[in-house]
Amino acid sequence: MTKRMLMLLAILLIACPMMFAQTPGNPTANGHWVPIAAGFSMAIASGLCGLAQGKAVAGATEAMARNPGATAAIRFALLLGLVLIESLALYTLVIIFVKVS
Repeated sequence: MTKRMLMLLAILLIACPMMFAQTPGNPTANGHWVPIAAGFSMAIASGLCGLAQGKAVAGATEAMARNPGATAAIRFALLLGLVLIESLALYTLVIIFVKVS
């Protein structure tokens, strides 16, 4: 574990001067990576939202099965949670549209 951390630190220290060596006035040098990075970020956000929504629905279903009397409160908490989870993907989509265009 320690060797890996030292190796990572060495790689980061070696890469740092190269990052500052780029010319600031040339936007076409790294401009082609923005749409690719945007696609990956949307894929990651959508995948994590899907996993979180599945876990939330599974937990709410189990809670309703254990306590049918609290179905209304559980349903409200589930819907509120799903809205907040879905907002992550929507915020990511908005940021991508602003950054890419």
